[in-house]
Amino acid sequence: MHPDIQTWQQALPHGITLSCRACGEPDRPVLLFLHGFPEGAWVWDPLLLHFSRPENGGYRCVAPNLRGYERSSAPEDVKAYRAKHLVQDIVALIDSECGPLQDGRPLAALIAHDWGGAVAWSLANQHPERLRQLVIVNSPHPGPFLRALQHDPAQQAASAYMNFLVQPDAAAQLAAHDFERLFGFLTGQDHSLQSLTAQSAKASAHWLTPAVKAQYREVWQHGLQGGLNYYRASPLRPATADDPGASTVQIPPEALRIDVPTLVLWAQDDVALLPCLTEGLDAHIPDLTLVPIEQATHWVVHERAERVITEIAGFLQPQTAQPPP
Repeated sequence: MHPDIQTWQQALPHGITLSCRACGEPDRPVLLFLHGFPEGAWVWDPLLLHFSRPENGGYRCVAPNLRGYERSSAPEDVKAYRAKHLVQDIVALIDSECGPLQDGRPLAALIAHDWGGAVAWSLANQHPERLRQLVIVNSPHPGPFLRALQHDPAQQAASAYMNFLVQPDAAAQLAAHDFERLFGFLTGQDHSLQSLTAQSAKASAHWLTPAVKAQYREVWQHGLQGGLNYYRASPLRPATADDPGASTVQIPPEALRIDVPTLVLWAQDDVALLPCLTEGLDAHIPDLTLVPIEQATHWVVHERAERVITEIAGFLQPQTAQPPP
């Protein structure tokens, strides 16, 4: 691990502990990074190091392992992974970093990918006062996602892998033989997860080096069921003969509105989350910047880290951070 990255266990008032990583001084404007499945806080390390440097804003950069991941609390009850609980965790973490709302300051930005983005969308909708800006990387806003799961056969097929991940034995299947199937999830070697892994035809997963594999194993050895419970707790998945999934879900318009300036980065070769999921976003996000990233897959934070950093740096409001003297 890089010597500038601090790690600790952050106990939250409601009984959850989040294992965190950070760079930068505690009194600086805060960038908070949320990871997705099947990853962990470490995937943000290049961004933590970059944005904490004085010449790049001198931010305090914090990345928690979400509940259920690595050394963070991992409740057994699937209901503990519903959105309201995940949002509660991150609001409490913001309190610990920025101070309580009444005497603290908002995040400079909340930056999130995949399931971390699902949490970020909900938090930005419910607590817009807690952040100045929002950055989403390949994580569908619930409005277009629900519409696509109900009416778009291509996205329904692309999301079919979710129906494997909610099976009772999914964790055991993914962990067997030194996580063979879970690495296949990243590289495309496991065709049973075809919708996510077919994108490997367009990318060779050159980023998945032995060192990166070791970092994945370090997270996965703590257990996979917590991450899989996010899928089990959410109805936003394709309907099947035995599971209505998203087909009966309704979301009120006020739960879809995002009133903070938002940057959406979308890797165009993500075949699990199709580019159609960015259509109609401006109906829910008045201040939207949408940037497609060509020749990149769902794992764009690994594949195109410099491009992701450049886009975020260009979006961040200058007044949110000034280099320390």
